[in-house]
Amino acid sequence: MEKSFGAVRALRGVDLEIRAGEVHCLLGQNGAGKSTLIKILAGVYQPDAGEMRWNGEPVTIDTPQAAIDLGIATMYQELDVVDDLTVAENIFLGHEIAMAGFTRRKETTAKARALLRRLGHEQLSPHAEVGTLSAAEKQIVSMARALSHDIRLIVMDEPSAVLDSEEVRNLFHIVTELTAQGIAVIYITHRLEEIRTIGDRITVLKDGASTASNLPVAETPTPTLIKHMTGRVVENVFPAAAPVATSAPVLLEVEGLSLDGVFEDVSFSVRAGEIVGLAGLVGSGRSEILETVYGARSSTAGTVRVEGRVLPRGAVSAAVRSGLGLSPEERKSQGLVLGEPVFRNITLSSFSREAKAGWLDERAERRIARDQISAMELRPSDPDAPAGTLSGGNQQKILLSRWLVHGSRILLLDEPTRGVDVGARAEIYALIRGLAADGHAIVIVSSEIEEVLGLADTVLVVGDGRVLTTLPASEIDEHGVLDLVMKGAAA
Repeated sequence: MEKSFGAVRALRGVDLEIRAGEVHCLLGQNGAGKSTLIKILAGVYQPDAGEMRWNGEPVTIDTPQAAIDLGIATMYQELDVVDDLTVAENIFLGHEIAMAGFTRRKETTAKARALLRRLGHEQLSPHAEVGTLSAAEKQIVSMARALSHDIRLIVMDEPSAVLDSEEVRNLFHIVTELTAQGIAVIYITHRLEEIRTIGDRITVLKDGASTASNLPVAETPTPTLIKHMTGRVVENVFPAAAPVATSAPVLLEVEGLSLDGVFEDVSFSVRAGEIVGLAGLVGSGRSEILETVYGARSSTAGTVRVEGRVLPRGAVSAAVRSGLGLSPEERKSQGLVLGEPVFRNITLSSFSREAKAGWLDERAERRIARDQISAMELRPSDPDAPAGTLSGGNQQKILLSRWLVHGSRILLLDEPTRGVDVGARAEIYALIRGLAADGHAIVIVSSEIEEVLGLADTVLVVGDGRVLTTLPASEIDEHGVLDLVMKGAAA
């Protein structure tokens, strides 16, 4: 399969064979061609060369509807739900159950409820407005939409990215049930450990070409996969951490912080050079804690101090002036201005400093941005490239650069490696550890408990809006975290 966009060759020789009832894992770094390939399968793009066969017969998939008619459904990484519609309306969007031009609401609701039950989420109301749902629940709606068609192949692009450990286990149960019915699954993930649980065979893409096809999961070691993906051996391990000096100043103190109905009585402190991790399941209140510390939410009790000074509640500007910087969970919608160039995204929080007589000094902006682009090894290195065209890892570097330019000493990082490939993850881990070594205080939230434990010096286990325990990361493992969370939920 080949596909070009102008002078750019997105695919330059991809071979992919999918068998009924299997989970075929598609791996590759950002920019390897995975998205282009699945959009060809979905009928969004048409290939320039190559052949597709379906059940042994040559086919042309020239529209998304043609893909659906064949039995191919695609779940994209960027959730394709409509917030203003209900769950049921989203599930049957584009193929509404209707008679004489009128939607049959009872039948729509009943079938939506059956699909949600099939996915193990019968508690999710078909009447709920999707805009009120969590990211994990929106993912379930997207999956139900795919299953509302008579499918034989479902493409799942990073389906676990917004799910916690329990949700991932439920996802794997669903996938197992689908394959037992003869449905094939193309599973795209950056989390190599997932393929050991769910995958049958693997195809690896690099620079638009297949570097390995039909590798059996059980017989292919992880270093081999990484070498196929990157062209080099990358040890996806966490950098060693230097002990945090007890004499290091406390930069951030959170005491008795509460937000009615979300979390309560959260207390912790972070010294210069320390990384504190919040571990727990989706919905435990981790992200909301970070947002409240940052002032994006107004606490109902408790205090936040930066270097001993109390911050006003719900005041982002005061938090930023004091040295706090937030990299949000949804970096594309909450952190970046995707259509603006890289340099403008980097200087976004420092406009007042770079302005002259109320006018932006673009030359100064570019100079500052170029220094950060070089220091962060941003790729591509073009300061004028729209931020939305960069990979997830490079977008995360932009956000870090923004706060470093501003002079922020306290960094709140929510899901810093979501949607980031294996090679870029190692770079992000090294950056975070390097920033701590330079004296920054860092608070990190991640749905991957292994990531929290691998990066943090101190871990807060959060469950149901409460801090269940606080202890050194070296004294707990993933099973211990989950055990505490489960016991806390039952208490």
